[in-house]
Amino acid sequence: MTDTQIFEPDGRAIPFVDEGDGPVKLVLIQEHGLAADVLGVVAHYLAEEAGFHVLRIGHRADAAGASFEERVEDALAVIDHVGLQDTWIGGHGFGGTVARALVAAHPDRANGLLLLGVEEADVEIAPAIPVLIVQGTDDDVNPPVNAEHLHSTIPDRSSIKTIGGDHLFPMHHPIETAVVIEEYLDWD
Repeated sequence: MTDTQIFEPDGRAIPFVDEGDGPVKLVLIQEHGLAADVLGVVAHYLAEEAGFHVLRIGHRADAAGASFEERVEDALAVIDHVGLQDTWIGGHGFGGTVARALVAAHPDRANGLLLLGVEEADVEIAPAIPVLIVQGTDDDVNPPVNAEHLHSTIPDRSSIKTIGGDHLFPMHHPIETAVVIEEYLDWD
């Protein structure tokens, strides 16, 4: 798999992995507190097998001291550094909440929003943006009821796909997760 790089705008060390060069572009922001490679197999499958361009963004080393807004700024800085335009932006758990805020603030930068588990968060969903929710059926950190509630607020532009598993379903079922993403995002 591709090595992790570090982008250091204004002294912030933000880890990221950029792989693939396909026409479908996807940003994945990882859950906080988990190993940096938790989305690695999903991303690698999408880049190598599905032909996507995937940018995985981690959290800076001093993340505990970073505000939510700074985490959103970090993700946008890495996206700009890599030069991605017209991309789906998503994340796992808290990373998905960061993605929601980023897309809400910059809807012109996103083709859609991908949520791997939905945190209960007071973060708006940008208007007119399609949303793919991939939810672990046994997720006790971000339970399925969160996904169902979010879907009920935007039923005309959101879809829920379920995968058997707990909060770590992207790590425990990476190929199944990647195939769900591939089939949904590669339709256009």
